[in-house]
Amino acid sequence: MNGQRALVTGGAGFLGSHLCDRLLAEGVEVVCMDNLITGSISNIEHLFGHEGFVFVKHDVTNFIHVAGRLDAILHLASPASPIDYLKLPIQTLKVGSLGTHKALGLAKSKGAKFFLASTSEVYGDPLVHPQTEDYWGNVNPVGPRGVYDEAKRFGEAITMAYHRHHGVDTRIVRIFNTYGPRMRAGDGRVVPAFINQALLGEPLTVFGDGSQTRSFCFVDDLIEGFWQLLNSEISEPMNIGNPAEMTVLQFAEAIRDIIGSKSEVTFTELPEDDPKVRQPDITVAKRELGWEPRVLLKDGLAKTIEYFAERLEKK
Repeated sequence: MNGQRALVTGGAGFLGSHLCDRLLAEGVEVVCMDNLITGSISNIEHLFGHEGFVFVKHDVTNFIHVAGRLDAILHLASPASPIDYLKLPIQTLKVGSLGTHKALGLAKSKGAKFFLASTSEVYGDPLVHPQTEDYWGNVNPVGPRGVYDEAKRFGEAITMAYHRHHGVDTRIVRIFNTYGPRMRAGDGRVVPAFINQALLGEPLTVFGDGSQTRSFCFVDDLIEGFWQLLNSEISEPMNIGNPAEMTVLQFAEAIRDIIGSKSEVTFTELPEDDPKVRQPDITVAKRELGWEPRVLLKDGLAKTIEYFAERLEKK
């Protein structure tokens, strides 16, 4: 893709900003688009002045105009943490439906490759474990989390419809729990919550009894998976995540041990429809892309903790 031009929606977000970094490093010109509802200029300010980078503040649920050619559109725009999509339910549904539709229309008109950032949440509270791409999920469409789950499921459906009906060259990645620098401290997810609580010596708040499982992938590994999928010929959805499963309680204890914090662990009520298990089956990614995560949890957490510690020092 060296010398090509790409649009990244949600480019000022946690994952979007890291994707912009990678595309620019690969010689791709980047148009970064974000309405900054959950994204932040601080995530991309280091790119201002880069001759191949342009930022456009825009809500992709409205008509998207980008002058000139586009070779790829990578659609990451969406609130992505429970605290965000529970606070912004309508916006979450709109960006997953209207926003995906607008981005697909632009891809069709430009003859561009379309890359959809979907999620493991399409599997809901899964009855199949680990989750394979051919599992259709166990989602409560009218529960509070349904605004995110169903928005992403619709996004996948319309993406495949554009692929089959209009011949748009599409990619769909199902993202599992990812962590790393540039996560928002107050976004409600366990990584920034536990790290900041441990750094401040506050109790680590675990939902339920902490027996629910998650599988944490460092952002650099995830973006490598994005890049390889983007450059493949695979139009069907693909899991990208780390299959190293652990309980939330084990994860809290791991963070506390790395930091050397004396914070106690406290327990609070489990949110409605919170998945009891989450683990990707990455057989397809390993077979088709030769991809698998390489960053050890302790190393990824060390980099993430350093990021949050520096931000706390600046306050």
